[in-house]
Amino acid sequence: MRNQRWLEEWEPTSTASWWQRSSASSWRALVRSLRRAADVGVAVPFVIEYGSRVVGQMNVSNVVRGALQSAAVGYWIDEAVAGRGITPTALAMAIDHGFGPVGLHRMEIDIRPENTASRRVVEKLGLRQEGYYERYLNIGGAWQDHLAFAVTVEELAGGTMLSRLPSLPIQP
Repeated sequence: MRNQRWLEEWEPTSTASWWQRSSASSWRALVRSLRRAADVGVAVPFVIEYGSRVVGQMNVSNVVRGALQSAAVGYWIDEAVAGRGITPTALAMAIDHGFGPVGLHRMEIDIRPENTASRRVVEKLGLRQEGYYERYLNIGGAWQDHLAFAVTVEELAGGTMLSRLPSLPIQP
């Protein structure tokens, strides 16, 4: 609830208030929905923990099999712990999991151009900017442009995304 100012401008447009979308009952419904998506193989949801406290969420979603073997990744982090290397570490781990046990070939992260904090996350991992999507997602009541960043399993050359982190120890 206290992250409204920090997160709301990046969240999809909704007719529900921040309070309604962030209430305990909404979270229970979201968890049920994410579990169903995971059960059928179209999503791999994660929570981000730091100091035994949930401080964020990361979802590998829109998993497509067949010839594409791809997914999109979205995330948020609590403002109180932002800037400590937690999100790049969590994203690296999610990508490694996607390329490992999940068996994906390509993963994409789409970010609004003005979201400098989120852009820093993908830049720290060296993800390549692949495209520009005009009016891609409805956020804040308007269709917003997004930058597409992506990585394929071949780009890791047998290594891991986690090993790409430029010695960013998670700060206390």
